[in-house]
Amino acid sequence: MPNLTLARGEDGIAVITWDMPGRSMNVMNDASLGEFAAAVDGALSDSETEGVVVTSGKPAFIAGADLEWLEALMASGETEDMRIRSLFDRFMDLHHLFRRIETAKKPFVAAINGTALGGGFEICLACHRRIATEDPRALLGLPEAKVGLFPGIGGTQRYLRMLGALEALPLLLEGTYLSPAQALARGLVDEVAPTAELVARAKDWIRAAPAEALVKPWDKPGFIIPGADPRTLAGVQAFSAANAMQRAKTYGNYPALDAIQSVVYRGMLVPIDTALRIETEAFVRLTLDPRARNMVRTQFINLQQANKLARRPAAVARKRFSRIDVLGAGLMGSGIAHVAARAGIDVVLLDVNAEAAERGLDHIRRQQQTAVDRGRIPEAEARAIVARVQPVADYERLAGAELVIEAVFENREVKAEVTRRAEAVLRSEAVFASNTSTLPITGLAQASARPERFIGLHFFSPVERMPLVEIIRGERTGEEALAWSMDFVRQIGKTPIVVNDSRGFYTSRVFGTYTREAVLMLAEGVRPALIENGGKSAGMPMAPLALSDEVAISLIHQVAVQTAKDLGDKYRPTAADRLIAEMVERQNRPGRRAGKGFYDYPADGPKRLWPGLSGLAPEAATQPSLDDVKTRYLAIQALEAARCLEENVVTDPADADVGALLGWGFAPWTGGPLSYIDMLGTGPFVELCDRLAQQHGARFLPNPMLRDLARRGAAIYSERRTAA
Repeated sequence: MPNLTLARGEDGIAVITWDMPGRSMNVMNDASLGEFAAAVDGALSDSETEGVVVTSGKPAFIAGADLEWLEALMASGETEDMRIRSLFDRFMDLHHLFRRIETAKKPFVAAINGTALGGGFEICLACHRRIATEDPRALLGLPEAKVGLFPGIGGTQRYLRMLGALEALPLLLEGTYLSPAQALARGLVDEVAPTAELVARAKDWIRAAPAEALVKPWDKPGFIIPGADPRTLAGVQAFSAANAMQRAKTYGNYPALDAIQSVVYRGMLVPIDTALRIETEAFVRLTLDPRARNMVRTQFINLQQANKLARRPAAVARKRFSRIDVLGAGLMGSGIAHVAARAGIDVVLLDVNAEAAERGLDHIRRQQQTAVDRGRIPEAEARAIVARVQPVADYERLAGAELVIEAVFENREVKAEVTRRAEAVLRSEAVFASNTSTLPITGLAQASARPERFIGLHFFSPVERMPLVEIIRGERTGEEALAWSMDFVRQIGKTPIVVNDSRGFYTSRVFGTYTREAVLMLAEGVRPALIENGGKSAGMPMAPLALSDEVAISLIHQVAVQTAKDLGDKYRPTAADRLIAEMVERQNRPGRRAGKGFYDYPADGPKRLWPGLSGLAPEAATQPSLDDVKTRYLAIQALEAARCLEENVVTDPADADVGALLGWGFAPWTGGPLSYIDMLGTGPFVELCDRLAQQHGARFLPNPMLRDLARRGAAIYSERRTAA
């Protein structure tokens, strides 16, 4: 079946309609772009065609490039020079196609009936006019920077020429999504209209279009790019300021951001066709950078596979939930109830008494009122969401549940009690899930009379914003419980990864090494500011001591105490355990919520590191470099992820990397902890870990799997794919 159609009406206006079969959204790949080029050339060569409307037969316009296609292009060719030439020729062909549209003597109008992103929006920018749907849910823009790339089909140069460098750069560097109204205000679209009227309005404009409207401003003699000229002092200062702000946020970890600034600056100095060659050369070089390739693989391809439930048990029929029950109306429990209600699911929210349950509902009311106040949803929709949640204190109300999620205090005895009380009234087919973040599911399932229907659903805080749910299989968890849990996670719009049981599972176990390493450095006498700056320089979303405050030092202490209790003589306390205990038990500094932790939180100013930290350990005479601190953070997390893979806690490198990026924000520029190892090479990574083990202790010793890969010169991803 064709990916698009070309139909010319009696009015002489041709309509190119993208409608790729078997896909929920149109994307750009060899097949669709080949057909589009043929349709454009056909319309241009047809003497009876007076103009062209480009639109979509799907609810969205075009979602951008098929990144699986782009990844295949990145790998094409036996040598790097061959790959560079192949990619350069391919993208210059696309530039020539878009320039044929842009310089055509026949008007081209984009009737943008929904979301148009990346290459999809670049097609629109090449048209003579853009008319977008007035639907505020549609997204327009060039978000490539979010996945480690930049717009490669003229987006940087057309944004630059339409907006000027100072307005274009933030949109490009941040990969900003715009609503149709916002795009109209910036001049990136020319008109917004009801979706049903788009094609008709496009045809009306074509019939009346003056000849001068068919020549873009940058193709007219004497065109000057708006804004600061880079050859003037003001222009130099503007670009210097933009570069400084970008570096302050990203520490130079993202090559795409440097490339964007370079092509925008250089593109200001030359005509459009030369600028497009500059953009293509930089884009091709970027696609061969392992950081960019890892980000594309993890943040798009592997993420897409996770969202398609690629590892769901195929034999189990799909399940759609109409009701779930949540035990515990605290921040986690009410957050879980909230996201379920937003997805149209009825929720019974249970706590120890009616007042506690009502407080959980109040949390949801406040969240919804904020959404209304900010114009995100209508008030009637907010009321409907709140109405789906029933606060209760009676376990008998759980009788009709299809899925129960326990989100009570992180204590084995408390969880065992609510499990037994809930199962006493549940139907036999209901699934019981624990939201524990650290306690092994197999152990918690001992309190269950139906361990085959007991599973872990680890949500992340704040539930409303965090996109990941870690699904944990206990030793006796059945296929139906797993499949239903995956269905539920996708129904509420979140991404699942599936892991096997272990203390801390995957995410908490690996994430814990980041904050623990920071506390160990503090105990070694490393300056607190250096500890924090090293975390930010590594690309972590929060500095580790600040993050410990947010998580709650008291919770970290509580988990350590529970772990020591469970393991008995096998548990080996560290200097980090002792310092955390000191903070909680003697210094009474449990974290952010109490207003005091590793930081002070004054009411009249920003947080600041607690001066008393210097008294917890003497400052070391020799301090590590910033790069040394950064490397320790990345290496300890990557090493623990590799251990989890070897121990079969996580069974696929893709899940490990997706879980790391979505779960705790592991340095996105790496593509994830296992991608980071492959980027360095297993041999160099093992050498690094051995060196760190000599300097800082046995926790850095590489596991046998890594040593074997290093000995054979093999990579984690290629090894796993070959084995599969």
